[in-house]
Amino acid sequence: MAAEAPILDEFRRLRARVPQLTGALAAGVDGLVIAHDTPGVEPDGLAALTAAALGVAVRMTDATGRGDLRELLVRGTDGYVATYAAGRTAVLTLLATDRVNVGRLHLEGRRAGARIGELVDAEALPARRSPARSSAKEPAKPMPTRTKTARSARTTANARTTNES
Repeated sequence: MAAEAPILDEFRRLRARVPQLTGALAAGVDGLVIAHDTPGVEPDGLAALTAAALGVAVRMTDATGRGDLRELLVRGTDGYVATYAAGRTAVLTLLATDRVNVGRLHLEGRRAGARIGELVDAEALPARRSPARSSAKEPAKPMPTRTKTARSARTTANARTTNES
């Protein structure tokens, strides 16, 4: 993967800004490793666990109406595991000690996730285009027109209240 070297450079800069980081991993949402710097942690297993946790977190945000997943933070007795969205198809997972400033971790993790997302998305974009397709944009489909319909008047005579049984 051509984006691996720039992602590893981003990991090095991230560790310089947040010294309490002990590992970083960029993975696809499918659980495949894109790049890693995770001493003492097996990257394939971490990527698979990240994908599983991501699946649960996405379902949780959907079920509660909280929108698209942006980040996931897990705190253990010895530190943190933070996962950030990184573009359309990747995630950034950071490992940090329990002494990390969580606000700083979020600030730097979000920024790094955005940069890594740009790298991964830029690499994925040419692979999606096929030579048979025209580069011209198709015209946008018009939005369906909404019309108002008259409603019948409500009557309150038969309405039940919470006091009635």
